[in-house]
Amino acid sequence: MVGRESSGVPEEVHARADARLRVPMNPDTRSLNVVTALTFVVGEALRQTDGYPQS
Repeated sequence: MVGRESSGVPEEVHARADARLRVPMNPDTRSLNVVTALTFVVGEALRQTDGYPQS
C-alpha cells in the first residue's frame, strides 16, 4: 500500500500492517510523486530478494 503524497498511509492501515517502509527524503523536498516512491520501493524489494530477471 502506498499512501497519499501529503499524508502517507492512514493510521488504521499502519495498525494492521506487519511491516512499514519509509522513503527517506531531504527536509527541503516537499514530496515525491507516489509513482516515483513506489518505483523506489519495488526496485529495492527486487534487489533484496534477487528478483531482477537474469539477462
